[in-house]
Amino acid sequence: MASSVDPLIVGRVIGDVVDMFVPTVNISVNYGSKHVNNGCDIKPSMSADTPKVTISGRPDQLYTLVMTDPDAPSPSEPSMREWVHWIVVDIPGGTNVSRVNGSPPAYSAPHAVEGPARVVGPLLPPPGREILPYMGPRPPVGIHRYILVLFQQRAPLGLVDQPTSRANFNTRHFAAHFGLSLPVATVYFNSQKEPANRRR
Repeated sequence: MASSVDPLIVGRVIGDVVDMFVPTVNISVNYGSKHVNNGCDIKPSMSADTPKVTISGRPDQLYTLVMTDPDAPSPSEPSMREWVHWIVVDIPGGTNVSRVNGSPPAYSAPHAVEGPARVVGPLLPPPGREILPYMGPRPPVGIHRYILVLFQQRAPLGLVDQPTSRANFNTRHFAAHFGLSLPVATVYFNSQKEPANRRR
């Protein structure tokens, strides 16, 4: 069963970034061994690399994932709301989104044999098309929310231009432009600048 939206209301994700919706898909986000729960704290050093994102659903259903920071550059003055960190489209349901462009160009079917040039199964395309490469959190001041929003697509999106700027992105407008309707899942975490002597 998909999660409740209550933490999204309390964290002002519903309102600042998306409208009220009913979650219908499960999304699991991990930075290394750290699982993302709504409102948890994750250090920028832990979230510098692309997370492992797993979504439920059937392979014949396609999804779009958008990650933004609505608190840029400062939660008290978010003049760059929203700063977009990642966009992936055409993600088949039931896949791990972390294996997109920039990762290995393809992965083998489960019955592939290890070793050089000994792939028995077909090479499959990576799950999804990365429109905007992942950029880890870099909050300059204050506690920032980092929101991953999942939309179900009606069909493959075709040509999707990369935003000209990461600043002042609008998740609602992006969704409306591509006919994505309301989200089917959303999760967020908090992050703040680490003291120089505490970075790992």
